Amino acid sequence: QVELVQSGGGLAQAGGSMTLSCAISGSPLRINAIGWYRQGPGKQRELAARISRTGDTNYADSVKGRFTISRDNAKSTASLQMNRLKPEDTAVYYCNAEVLLWNGVRPEESTRWGQGTQVTVSS
Repeated sequence: QVELVQSGGGLAQAGGSMTLSCAISGSPLRINAIGWYRQGPGKQRELAARISRTGDTNYADSVKGRFTISRDNAKSTASLQMNRLKPEDTAVYYCNAEVLLWNGVRPEESTRWGQGTQVTVSS
């Protein structure tokens, strides 16, 4: 069973930094793109950052230049380094992974989510 376990998060002051981590267990056949999504109070879940298996990244305009997504394919982990935090970054952050699984008959693409972690930025 492929699982994503997140760590990090908590309370930070505006202008501060924080790192979120995501560990992927269960040995999928392949881990494709990994993304960090966030859902602020009263808002829809949105993509904050995404990284392909080969390391290509894209960011939401609201976090570009402040957040950095990275991954370690050998360790099946991903991180989101968040700098110059703003109160509007307050949200529950979710790790997401597009994985290739063996379903007993053939490889099958699937998506997994982490448990979510609260990030609160005070002004």
